[in-house]
Amino acid sequence: MNTKSIFAAATLAIAFLLTPSITQAHNHGPDGEKSGVMTKDSQDKLTSDAALNDLMEGNKRFVANRPDKLDLPAQVKATATGQYPKAVILSCIDSRVPVEMVFDQGIGDVFVARVAGNTEDESVLGSMEYATAVAGSKLVMVLGHEACGAVKAGIDKFEAGENVAHLLGAIEPAIEKVKGDRNSSDKKYVEEVIKVNVQETIDDIRERSPIMAGLEKEGKIKIVGAYYNLHTGEVSLLD
Repeated sequence: MNTKSIFAAATLAIAFLLTPSITQAHNHGPDGEKSGVMTKDSQDKLTSDAALNDLMEGNKRFVANRPDKLDLPAQVKATATGQYPKAVILSCIDSRVPVEMVFDQGIGDVFVARVAGNTEDESVLGSMEYATAVAGSKLVMVLGHEACGAVKAGIDKFEAGENVAHLLGAIEPAIEKVKGDRNSSDKKYVEEVIKVNVQETIDDIRERSPIMAGLEKEGKIKIVGAYYNLHTGEVSLLD
């Protein structure tokens, strides 16, 4: 292990020791509101598959317009002294994809990292490493979505300065992998690039983060890709 890796591991270990605890259990108020939050005990008992199932069941409630009734003030108080989210979700910044709502999750249930085009850089990787190695989240999800503007801009080779160029450069490998004419007006082509881009991000996470790759190999986390349909609100898992 090199000096950089040792420093990163030590930093994560110290952060873990400083993470406060909470003891509230999942429960419901007098009017049926869900007032409980994720606790250390509930997180410890949770498997990666169970965390994924919870998100997908929440999406079904969202699509059916039957979300859980949340007692948000109670959840605010319950999470004030600590957090034990079940998952970390990397999504696009698109305003039409409100991640917690899409999966019908409450306060303290999930970490969310948002970047146009749902790509990863060092800051995002570090955040996701914190979520999994320190805070104990059991699932990593990369969530792409229909008609992603960042992907379309990458396809069109949109030019708007150095920062945008850097962002779109991260999407270019996915564009190059998809056969067909480079055309942002072709919905099927764009959809394919979006889905390949999700997989590219997952591959990058495994390659660039020995911490998360190691947790996955040990069976402590699962890394999955998903796609959000803007027309229906449905999330589908990608192979």
